[in-house]
Amino acid sequence: MPVKQAAVILATQGLGRQVGGKTLVDAIALALHAGEIVAMIGPSGSGKSSLLRLLNRLDEPTSGTVLLWGEDYRTLPPRQLRSQVGLVMQQPYLFRGSVADNIRFGPRQRQMLLDDATVDGLLDSVGLTGYGQRDVKHLSGGEAQRVAIVRTLANQPHVLLLDEPTSALDEASEQIIERVLVGYVSQQQAACLLVSHRPEQVQRLAQRVLSMDRGHLTAIEETMEHIYAESMDP
Repeated sequence: MPVKQAAVILATQGLGRQVGGKTLVDAIALALHAGEIVAMIGPSGSGKSSLLRLLNRLDEPTSGTVLLWGEDYRTLPPRQLRSQVGLVMQQPYLFRGSVADNIRFGPRQRQMLLDDATVDGLLDSVGLTGYGQRDVKHLSGGEAQRVAIVRTLANQPHVLLLDEPTSALDEASEQIIERVLVGYVSQQQAACLLVSHRPEQVQRLAQRVLSMDRGHLTAIEETMEHIYAESMDP
């Protein structure tokens, strides 16, 4: 009996972006499935972050489009789109105010109020117990990054776009975040696209690996050991 293919949550069709005559992303075709973590690797400047920004519509494509549950994402209001396609950048950006204010922000845009127990539970899950009333300006870089991740998860997005989400974390915090992300994707049957420069992290988390170079994306179905061995060949 054939294995049933998980639902495609997000797909791209010829997705591209040019700025000032320079091609940042070129004719990307990919599909992200429910319950799947896909890693994306590639050298600095290859277009990985540019692609994430297109998928979240922080930048507008100059060619092609993105489909969310089969619907062209340009038909959705940006706020609605970004509640469903959550982006965590490498450098966290938090709003002024308390940690709890940040976590409640997204749901509040949809007339949903997270109670204290829910906020505390989210913070507990990433090792930030008791941080709800802290002012974000007093957070360390690693703490701010964990708050940014929790703020995104509070929206219960269907798609997670993660740009080096653990680069500012120590090993213990990284392990906590990885467990939270894997648990979220599995329990919510979300799709996740993870940019990482660390082969051991990709090996731990990803079911598929995509390689990006000069704006072009290539699907890879091989092990990380094979990929990195080939990259070292003369």
